[in-house]
Amino acid sequence: MRLSGLNHLTLAVSDLDRSFRFYTGLLGAMPKARWAQGAYLTVGELWLCLSLDAAAASRPHPDYSHIAFSVEPAEFLSWVERLTAAGVLVWKDNGSEGESFYFLDSDGHKLEIHVGSLASRLAACNKHPYSDMQFF
Repeated sequence: MRLSGLNHLTLAVSDLDRSFRFYTGLLGAMPKARWAQGAYLTVGELWLCLSLDAAAASRPHPDYSHIAFSVEPAEFLSWVERLTAAGVLVWKDNGSEGESFYFLDSDGHKLEIHVGSLASRLAACNKHPYSDMQFF
């Protein structure tokens, strides 16, 4: 028995209108439904739920956990320009395979746009493995 995939991702947000505009307007998520306490969006095949929550964090968690969205290689620089022009805060510089831009949403969720795939990452790691890395 094993999991069959990622079903959905829910983000706790402090201001639904602001988050809805950020994810649909700036990032291009497709709205599917909205109500007083939340919204359902899609990003490619990903079902993304925004859930109004008074306990939503107002600053980023100190750990490395983040959400990475895929972008086409030819569009990467345009995405960086768009996000920079919108005034997003950068939380990390890229130091790994593939082009990445790390930024925060208005609730401090750590996000990334990334060019590459698991296959391209593993190919790079085969050439230069991380410390004590094992492949399966």
